[in-house]
Amino acid sequence: MSWGTELWDQFDNLEKHTQWGIDILEKYIKFVKERTEIELSYAKQLRNLSKKYQPKKNSKEEEEYKYTSCKAFISNLNEMNDYAGQHEVISENMASQIIVDLARYVQELKQERKSNFHDGRKAQQHIETCWKQLESSKRRFERDCKEADRAQQYFEKMDADINVTKADVEKARQQAQIRHQMAEDSKADYSSILQKFNHEQHEYYHTHIPNIFQKIQEMEERRIVRMGESMKTYAEVDRQVIPIIGKCLDGIVKAAESIDQKNDSQLVIEAYKSGFEPPGDIEFEDYTQPMKRTVSDNSLSNSRGEGKPDLKFGGKSKGKLWPFIKKNKPPPPPPASASPSAVPNGPQSPKQQKEPLSHRFNEFMTSKPKIHCFRSLKRGLSLKLGATPEDFSNLPPEQRRKKLQQKVDELNKEIQKEMDQRDAITKMKDVYLKNPQMGDPASLDHKLAEVSQNIEKLRVETQKFEAWLAEVEGRLPARNEQARRQSGLYDSQNPPTVNNCAQDRESPDGSYTEEQSQESEMKVLATDFDDEFDDEEPLPAIGTCKALYTFEGQNEGTISVVEGETLYVIEEDKGDGWTRIRRNEDEEGYVPTSYVEVCLDKNAKDS
Repeated sequence: MSWGTELWDQFDNLEKHTQWGIDILEKYIKFVKERTEIELSYAKQLRNLSKKYQPKKNSKEEEEYKYTSCKAFISNLNEMNDYAGQHEVISENMASQIIVDLARYVQELKQERKSNFHDGRKAQQHIETCWKQLESSKRRFERDCKEADRAQQYFEKMDADINVTKADVEKARQQAQIRHQMAEDSKADYSSILQKFNHEQHEYYHTHIPNIFQKIQEMEERRIVRMGESMKTYAEVDRQVIPIIGKCLDGIVKAAESIDQKNDSQLVIEAYKSGFEPPGDIEFEDYTQPMKRTVSDNSLSNSRGEGKPDLKFGGKSKGKLWPFIKKNKPPPPPPASASPSAVPNGPQSPKQQKEPLSHRFNEFMTSKPKIHCFRSLKRGLSLKLGATPEDFSNLPPEQRRKKLQQKVDELNKEIQKEMDQRDAITKMKDVYLKNPQMGDPASLDHKLAEVSQNIEKLRVETQKFEAWLAEVEGRLPARNEQARRQSGLYDSQNPPTVNNCAQDRESPDGSYTEEQSQESEMKVLATDFDDEFDDEEPLPAIGTCKALYTFEGQNEGTISVVEGETLYVIEEDKGDGWTRIRRNEDEEGYVPTSYVEVCLDKNAKDS
């Protein structure tokens, strides 16, 4: 089967067919190129998707990804990123192994096809030239033969005419002979050209054209084979990344299997555990007997009683039934020892009052003795906006312990870093001492002293936080014991008085929350009435309190107390975790309610 023998007369069709084959190859190259672009676009979209859902660094979202389910999700995103990388590999391999090679091959194919068909056209033109020569000699031979016949006939006519002279007859005979000679020469020439044409034609149809067509056939077959190999490479490029893609998918499955719901539940406990004890039972209040208020009267029961007037004055009440209200901020944590360093910076100042501004304003207009609520409100708002205490005393015990431990770990890492730097400088100084030409050892003294000073500062800072941490870790059990004592013993020992103990106030939900609009109004009114408050008379004592722990009041509006000290209560806790006390006529301020044991005077409370 050969195109040279089977398609000897299909030169034009073969030319069209080979051009179509090149067009098909170029179309396949374009297809692969578009596939690589799709793979790149897909990989880019996958990477962007993975990046979009990655947690932001140094953000709260990053801290939330400590749960196993979130870690599995992060692993899923990372594996998806690797999965996108394999699609990039597919694109790169297809571009280098298929597109580049085929593009170069197409150029070579075009050159080869052009050369082969140029040879074919050249052979075609040669045979056409031989044919034209043959036709020309044939016509000339035919013309000479006719001229010879006419000259012979003219001679015979002249020879038969008796009226023609002998000279004319001789001239006619000579002319006929010349024509016959020319005819013979044309015949010989025609015969020679015919033989040459037949030879050229035989060579053309049996040698030149078959050879050229055979080359074209081989060229076309190589094109077909090359296209098939490219298709195999196309599939092989995909197949090569399948194991890696499988590993990515296996990684996703492994990450999903690593999810531990129990561990996540434990992490939730560690993240939100406050360390407080649940409140005790609320005692029955018999209103048929003389008024007897218990510890819960100043915490849970009292808040419910105060909720009704809030509705009357348009305020929005949030009662103290802490299991059913939205959490805002927990009250200040109690210490476990009487160490002076228990709270070096002091807790935050009182928060805003639980009662709405409208209610307080009405009380202010109708009752002069209650003006002091605005003063405590002003102080609470001014300190509420302050920075977080350095010892995290504004947090519940368990959360405070975690923050302190985290701070200690960070400081230890910084110390280790500085120590490594100091060791490196010391070694460099030793090298300079042994080889003075390398540098001046004295030039490193300043840097060495600076690093040593930084280490000492960090150690002092670490010791401070370690002391706070030790106190927190040591006071948690004592805090629970104290809470139990406050819940039962004191009430039985002092039935005539009202025991306003801290445990009933400290709920896991913290203090009350107010509407933002009310908070804004309170700021304005606290400023407007500030001058009047400064001139008011000293507030009367409404009870006494005993300091359970030492508290160093370093913030504005607070007062320092010593464990065991007895002081006067001039303003009870309004739900913000602070109680206002007085030592003498000139010394008064706020202390955390959890630091004192409050006993309110019955008559003062009733009035």
